[in-house]
Amino acid sequence: MLNLERLRTLDALARHGSVSGAAAGLHITTSAVSQQMAKLEREAGQRLLAKNGRGVRLTDAGRLLAEHAARILSQVELAQADLEAQRGQVAGELRLSAFPTAARGLFPAALATLRAEHPALRLRSSELEPERGISGVVRGDLDLAVVLDWYNKPIPLPDGLVKAPLLDDPADVAMPVGHRLAGRDEVDLAEFAEDEWITWGEGEFCHEWLMFTLRSKGIEPIVGHRAAETHTQLGLVAAGLGVCIAPLLGRHPMPAEVVTVPLKQRVRRHVYVVWRADADRRPSIRAAVDALRATAREVGQAA
Repeated sequence: MLNLERLRTLDALARHGSVSGAAAGLHITTSAVSQQMAKLEREAGQRLLAKNGRGVRLTDAGRLLAEHAARILSQVELAQADLEAQRGQVAGELRLSAFPTAARGLFPAALATLRAEHPALRLRSSELEPERGISGVVRGDLDLAVVLDWYNKPIPLPDGLVKAPLLDDPADVAMPVGHRLAGRDEVDLAEFAEDEWITWGEGEFCHEWLMFTLRSKGIEPIVGHRAAETHTQLGLVAAGLGVCIAPLLGRHPMPAEVVTVPLKQRVRRHVYVVWRADADRRPSIRAAVDALRATAREVGQAA
């Protein structure tokens, strides 16, 4: 009998192309991946991996079983969705993630609504950057992820996922109240060529967007400080340590020492929720999407 979790490990290896990539995708150690694969090889009675330089590659048997694993995992998801739909009840466990400002700006109200309306539904939420949230949904570790992209830099969405828009989130420039541009009605990014930027972590999607956008305007960014959370960034701005991009979602209350000024380019983030297409019939998925969209409408109206 082939173990489902070991098939999930093989599927991750096939998709990521390396033991380290599979381990990162599954949030386990590389040694755990190797152990799972050794056990799966014993169950299958064939070698599934072969050495390839310093890494490994799938053998013919490994590729064949990986194709079956992808279909099996999809069928398991469909079976769970069909059983839940057949019961017609919003029940069981629902695992969600959101990027930090959505976790702050959307999750409290949306998850409270879900808990009140569907007491049999167990909610498990986590704060993850968009790429990790999408990967979690693809792997089946998450049921839903609230993610984002920017008006000029879309994030690629893998096949097999469904998405629903939640809101367009406008973003301004936040600066100290004494900044030379603080009294303006609007500003251009080019006017901050000499300013230090407070940005997100290296490699994070929003940080890469800011670098891409500034460089497209001929500005080589001066990055002084990094912080994942908007309120940490705003605290650094309040201390006079630089400027930052401040999306509306999740940024209130604003420090008294900070002013936000709209950009002439009217910068916006597109916020949406993604889930697996083969889980589309689950009542809990539909209920969660409805709660998130209702909360997003309230946030949009308040803006």
